[in-house]
Amino acid sequence: MSEVRFYHLMRGSLEDVLPRMLDLTLERGKRAVVLLGSAERVEALNAHLWTYDPGSFLPHGSARDGHAARHPIWLTHLDENPNAASYLFVADGARSERVADYERVSEIFDGRDEAAVDDARTRWTAYKAAGHAMEYWQQGERGGWEKKA
Repeated sequence: MSEVRFYHLMRGSLEDVLPRMLDLTLERGKRAVVLLGSAERVEALNAHLWTYDPGSFLPHGSARDGHAARHPIWLTHLDENPNAASYLFVADGARSERVADYERVSEIFDGRDEAAVDDARTRWTAYKAAGHAMEYWQQGERGGWEKKA
C-alpha cells in the first residue's frame, strides 16, 4: 500500500508550495510525476517551474519536452508514470487510478474551494478504505504545514 498525504492549502497556491515539495523529493533521491487537471495547467506549471526562483534549478519536463524517462520530475494531465517515479503529486482536480503503484502520493487541494474540499474528503475515504497509510497536513497562518491526522 502507498503512503497518501493530503495537503490542505489555506494561504498559498500550488505554485507556491509545489517547488519546495519537488526539491525535497529530489533530495531524497526520488523521481516524481505531477498529475494536473488539464494540458493547459501542465504547460503553465512547466513554465513556472523554470522561473519561480532565478537561483534554483528544478529539472522537469512534460510531453511537449519529450524524453520522459530522462526527467526526474514529469508533469502530465494523463494518469501515467513514464519516468518510473515513486512519488505522485495530484492537484487541480486530477485523479489517479494508479495510487497503489507509488510509494508516496501527495494530494494537494485548495481549502478555499468548497468543491475541492468535498472532493478531497471523498478521496480520503476511498484511500483509507483501500488500506493506504494516511496523513493530513493543513497550511498554518504563516504558510507552514501542521500535521492534523
